[in-house]
Amino acid sequence: MKHSLILMKNPILTSLVLCLLMISTAALTMVITPTVKIADLRGTIDLEALIPVSFNDWKIDTSIIPLQVDPKTQAQLDKLYNQTLARTYINSQGMRVMLAVAYGGDQSDQLSLHKPEVCYLAQGFEIKQNIAGEINTQYGNLPGRRLLAIRGNRSEPITYWVTIGDKAVLSGINQKLQQVRYGLSGNVPDGMLVRVSTLGTNIEQAYQIQEIFLQDMLVSLDAGMRSRLTGFADL
Repeated sequence: MKHSLILMKNPILTSLVLCLLMISTAALTMVITPTVKIADLRGTIDLEALIPVSFNDWKIDTSIIPLQVDPKTQAQLDKLYNQTLARTYINSQGMRVMLAVAYGGDQSDQLSLHKPEVCYLAQGFEIKQNIAGEINTQYGNLPGRRLLAIRGNRSEPITYWVTIGDKAVLSGINQKLQQVRYGLSGNVPDGMLVRVSTLGTNIEQAYQIQEIFLQDMLVSLDAGMRSRLTGFADL
């Protein structure tokens, strides 16, 4: 109470204290607000050019048009991502895998990778299964998720993972913690989302096919692109 009275009786002192508080708040904000975008320090990325149109026994199936999102959802995606890639591949046995890759150069608090389960829900799907686990590759295991999305007669098993900066992390709290770690160092990380899916009711077989496809795809990439997609060191 005494301190308040002193400040009220001394407007110059009051103004000085308020000024100091404003300066300290501004300084603190500058310290904790990331200012350097990792994307600006890394080489530019061209998903269309860097992911082959054919590899091993897989090639693009031009007869299949990828699932289209509604205009509202597309507008949200355009804000989040700098680049997106959507393709359907087929092998000599007639197996089809849908691939979607999204790259966002700004993974700050305001902008973050759009989780597939959210996107599918927005398109009218029910998420019947959402399991966190590891995706096996010959370069190491990736933390990821396997979903089962259902809409009418369409059954779509999905496998996906996200990479924040130079590390693949499980979507959700781990994804947010990775963003915070970069933020505390003054950096804004970039991010990558890789999703594959197939159609069918044999769920286990679908996940096996997806894993084979991903292994074939990763082998076909150059080391730098593989590192960007997975967070693994160049191999």
